[in-house]
Amino acid sequence: MGLWERYVVPPLVSCACASKPIMKQRAKVVPRAYGNVLEIGCGSGTNFDFYAHNEIERLYALEPSKGMIKRAKKKALTLGWGNRIDFLETGAESVELDDNSIDTVVITFVLCTIPDWEGALKEARRVLKPDGQVLFSEHGLAPDEGVAKWQRRIEPIWKPLAGGCHLTRDTGLMLAQAGFALEGMETMYLPNTPKIAGFVSWGAARIS
Repeated sequence: MGLWERYVVPPLVSCACASKPIMKQRAKVVPRAYGNVLEIGCGSGTNFDFYAHNEIERLYALEPSKGMIKRAKKKALTLGWGNRIDFLETGAESVELDDNSIDTVVITFVLCTIPDWEGALKEARRVLKPDGQVLFSEHGLAPDEGVAKWQRRIEPIWKPLAGGCHLTRDTGLMLAQAGFALEGMETMYLPNTPKIAGFVSWGAARIS
């Protein structure tokens, strides 16, 4: 890991992922989590504010970055999570949880960066209970060809600067290919955000 990835990317990503438009997106899905929750890519704990504490039995916060885990642990302490949160310092492609053990998988603004997103969603499907839910909010490939064309052009430069973030991943298609059925997915361009990075989709999905 280079100096950029170690010292610049964590605070840069934390700042970008806590912008006002993105925080509003998080607030649309995270409060719907319940039971045993696996959050994939918890980052610096940006979602922690939005969980309904009385609905959560245990929160498993997965994050491969040591720098982000450090920030997230500090955030958890300030919110009084106590002993109901476990931090899993690992990639989403290998989750050390039992099959059918999770009620809610939370995925927010992270699928764009996971190298093996197929493996990550396969693991999410494995640990999810048959009647469990995936809550997601992600940015990705725009439906307008003019915007999508610029996304494809800029992505090779964007990725190394933004911690491996892809601009052209199609969230709905990825979930469907991983064996999930979408439930009322909504989309929009985020206000006050460049369109190349601002097309978002959010909603819920269940095992199909």
